[in-house]
Amino acid sequence: MTITVGGEKKEVKDGITISELIVQENVETPEYVSVSVNEEFARKDDFDTYHLKEGDNVEFLYFMGGGR
Repeated sequence: MTITVGGEKKEVKDGITISELIVQENVETPEYVSVSVNEEFARKDDFDTYHLKEGDNVEFLYFMGGGR
């Protein structure tokens, strides 16, 4: 099936989970990543059971603290 990851169309296996996609995409520091699917945040507790669907738009996001 085809999904969009970070603005790039990708072919992935049908029903891939968010956790599987994180591994497949070699996401750096996966323990700190937030994931949005179709502009809605997925809960970290659901990454193992959230199955992506044809046409989904996935973004990996990191929230950085800092400043003065």
